[in-house]
Amino acid sequence: MKKITVSNEKIADYNDAEPKEFPKYTTQLINTANQNAQATRAKVVGQLSDLFPQYLKEVENPSIESWEKWYFSKYPNSIDNATNKIIGQVNNFKKALPKVDEEMIRNWVYDLLITKTYNGLYLQEAILVAISKEEGKPYRTSTPREESIGIDGYIGEVPVSIKPHTYDYMSKLSEQIDVKMIKYRKTKATLHIEYDL
Repeated sequence: MKKITVSNEKIADYNDAEPKEFPKYTTQLINTANQNAQATRAKVVGQLSDLFPQYLKEVENPSIESWEKWYFSKYPNSIDNATNKIIGQVNNFKKALPKVDEEMIRNWVYDLLITKTYNGLYLQEAILVAISKEEGKPYRTSTPREESIGIDGYIGEVPVSIKPHTYDYMSKLSEQIDVKMIKYRKTKATLHIEYDL
């Protein structure tokens, strides 16, 4: 069995659909602005992964020209709408860029490496505090000896073990922890905690 690899450039060449050229760094800026503005989401430009197969079913000879005509018959204002959203975000970047100096970059790097890493990876204390406040009971973290037997802390007098929500699905885990379990799931913006004391 033969295997071949075809580059994106070759796909464009074979399809007679050469992509536009852009100056260095500009597409990264536009892409970030697009992500912030959500300019090419389905509600603005349509669900392209659904639209393109529909187009292929409706035409006999696919070409970039017929795709363009078919697409604009469905979404005639999509390019203008997306462009307006992106240019608004680019203008926000232009206002912000003069404020970015070495000190701000240093603070950003510190925040990423120290603060966000600590808050993102060290969740046990935050979970104990959150449950302590919710239950109106004091908390404490475990001693090294308690930690060695699977206790991560206490809520009042109740020993607890804190595990990610995927803990139940980890097939290779052989440890048996005979304490109350607290499960959590971390998303980009929130920490979801489940417990039963």
